[in-house]
Amino acid sequence: MMDMQVWSQFIRENWLVIIIALVILFAVVNLVKTVLKWAIVIIIVVGLFIYSGVTIDQLGDAVNKVKNETVSTLKSEAQEVMLKEAKEAVYTMNDDGTFTITSPNIEVKGTAGQDKVDVTFRGVSLGKWSINDTMKSFIDEARMN
Repeated sequence: MMDMQVWSQFIRENWLVIIIALVILFAVVNLVKTVLKWAIVIIIVVGLFIYSGVTIDQLGDAVNKVKNETVSTLKSEAQEVMLKEAKEAVYTMNDDGTFTITSPNIEVKGTAGQDKVDVTFRGVSLGKWSINDTMKSFIDEARMN
């Protein structure tokens, strides 16, 4: 994974190339008024990354790492909120065998008897979750309300 020391070293060694690229980018953005402008900008940025030795795989890995950390953080926060809001949760059983549990920040949808539920936290879908102890206690508490 790329770290700050690698970027710092690259900038120290290639500061002139970076400044020239930035001047060209600034000129392109201010002078060219078409879609071609963004194609040129993308080509320059990709050229700088290729010149720096950063590969598309490394960029993809960095994006995936940030995404996974964000989802993990959201899941942890959602579980904490789930425990706090269990008393306020409203359980609704639908005619088709599905259920919905809503609380101020969480919505859980599932089918009775299945071990996975869809979780939405503050309007952001966190995907399908297995029913663990936290989820089970949330569902049980919502049923009692």
